[in-house]
Amino acid sequence: MKKIVFIALFVTLSIQVFAQKGTYGVRAGYNISNLDFKETPNFENKHRNSFYIGFFGDFRINNKVSIVPELQFSPEGAKEETLHLDYIQAPILFKFKLHETLRFGIGPQVSLKSHKKDDNVKNFAYSGVAGLEYKLNQMFFVDLRYTYGISNIFDDDLTIEAKNSNVQIGVGYQF
Repeated sequence: MKKIVFIALFVTLSIQVFAQKGTYGVRAGYNISNLDFKETPNFENKHRNSFYIGFFGDFRINNKVSIVPELQFSPEGAKEETLHLDYIQAPILFKFKLHETLRFGIGPQVSLKSHKKDDNVKNFAYSGVAGLEYKLNQMFFVDLRYTYGISNIFDDDLTIEAKNSNVQIGVGYQF
């Protein structure tokens, strides 16, 4: 039920936001991800490094606040091959202008696993995202984000519990 409500809210916000005029862009960069296990796993839990790419819309609500829905591909999980989790993600960030060149963003993210079946990992993951964006000029920016999972990524019938943890360091171009 929670999934249906969350997806309905996401679709409703997206439709309302895309009906407004805004700017669009691309962003890409470097991922440093890992899994945060509730109990210590019986293997060495090393982080996974990878690259992400995404597209976004930036819709200004007023001079200080904008809503930024995105769609991105992000390889995450842990270094061990069985824990490689590739996601198609849809974050919705509320960005607040702190200065002419600096913005803070925060919001929810839903992720859909894009590969592997029957691996005891749920197809959907839910996270919270926070980040900073620094504008280099009108079109280019650099950003830093931290994402932490809200939900357990493993199937409910398993006794193991873990959440995604991810840092993104990237650049973007706004059209």
